[in-house]
Amino acid sequence: MTRMRATSIGFVAVLLWALLALFTVGSAPTPPLLLNTLCFALGGTLGLIWAAKTGALASLRKVPLKVYVLGTLGLFGYHALYFSALRLAPAAEAGLIAYLWPLLIVVFSGLLPGERFRMGHLIGAAIGFGGAALLILGGSNGFSAQYALGYGLAFLCALTWSSYSVLSRLVGDAPTATVGVFCLATAALSLPLHLVFEETVFPVTALGWASVAGLGLGPVGLAFFVWDIGVKQGDIQLLGTSSYAAPLLSTLVLVLAGVAAPSYSLLWAALLITGGAVAAARASLRP
Repeated sequence: MTRMRATSIGFVAVLLWALLALFTVGSAPTPPLLLNTLCFALGGTLGLIWAAKTGALASLRKVPLKVYVLGTLGLFGYHALYFSALRLAPAAEAGLIAYLWPLLIVVFSGLLPGERFRMGHLIGAAIGFGGAALLILGGSNGFSAQYALGYGLAFLCALTWSSYSVLSRLVGDAPTATVGVFCLATAALSLPLHLVFEETVFPVTALGWASVAGLGLGPVGLAFFVWDIGVKQGDIQLLGTSSYAAPLLSTLVLVLAGVAAPSYSLLWAALLITGGAVAAARASLRP
């Protein structure tokens, strides 16, 4: 597989993640940990079926335990935080804060061996965090203490996924089939926690079940497999830059679906977060 083809495959994940917020809203009132269980069980099962058909199952026995631990914590932590954030704060605002992860990937990548942290990274981070501040303090609903927990969980969500993605560069030889194990392990971890901390509430409408299926097939399924191919075999800087389209695409989907109301503050916040990420990426691309 060529480097450009792997990068293009990785970009499919960005398109799928643009639907994550919409499907999460549509899956209400299913609680976050139960939603984790349902979606990852579906995505992981389909992933292992694919691995079996391609003969990749045998390679899974050779993968170190630390790789499975990293992958499971990354997927479980991100989505438990993300689903919780969208239950506790407005979807558009929480979603945009969570989408600080592309910016953080670029910033954290400067700490990897052979990489340098440049002033452009710092400038990009400042612009991106300025967008998040504008979103919280001057969003469509303005700042409200009742959403503070949701905003905080959304930021932890961004921190979790960016850390996982950067650390994945250190285990680049792990086969993509391991993602199926990550998904099933995430489902297995989510179920007992759901039974202890949450009330079991399944979707009550066909739209709710369709949203759960959509999550498991796309943003919480196929997306992780194509992302794994992209970050390990493609141009990670180019792929990271393309990821900055995710906040705008996600917000546009929410507005078009009538979930979020269009507003100038929402628009400027999206542009600032995206612009800050692009500035950081340009600094990374300099020789």
